[in-house]
Amino acid sequence: MSAGANNCCMQTKKLPILGESDTVTKMVDGKKTQVTEYPRIPDYTFVNHKNQPFTQKQMEGKIYVADFFFTTCPTICPVMKSNMLTVLEHFKGNSQVGILSHTIDPEHDTPDVLGKYADDLGLKGNMWQFVTGDREKIYDIGQKHYMVSAMADPDEPGGFIHSGAFILVDKNRYVRGIYDGTSKESTAKLIEDMAVLLEE
Repeated sequence: MSAGANNCCMQTKKLPILGESDTVTKMVDGKKTQVTEYPRIPDYTFVNHKNQPFTQKQMEGKIYVADFFFTTCPTICPVMKSNMLTVLEHFKGNSQVGILSHTIDPEHDTPDVLGKYADDLGLKGNMWQFVTGDREKIYDIGQKHYMVSAMADPDEPGGFIHSGAFILVDKNRYVRGIYDGTSKESTAKLIEDMAVLLEE
């Protein structure tokens, strides 16, 4: 096999950018050019499980996995957290990787409650952050920007509805993949895609 043929097959796959794109006109090198822009995760300010302010700055230079949960969730959250521990274990010690779990029950899930939750999971270090904050801001960022369901619903078990999604975000805050956090197979695919994204 020639070197060229070998190179063709060694190309790394590229993950898509998710969300509705928009075509805008920008000046590039003094010329008006049509540019496709994708939505990014906006700036945010929450409070983490160590009772410290947590903003997008703490995720600068990292790819990260986001999800939405609540500590008293009687259904899918325990399975999701078990699968997220697999992700954590796989990338442990990699400073370019983060995990960001948003509570959708901020009235109950105070920093102290989240801190105990993190302790019960046996977490050490800063790779996995649990955040709380203004309820509407959490729901807004979940539904409009991470593209998942996250809201109060008295008819649902535990009083909240949320998707079991793990959302993969790149270093530029673009969403690059959405995975089923309740599935071991989908979590394995997430781990595979994280490795691809780290090579970008």
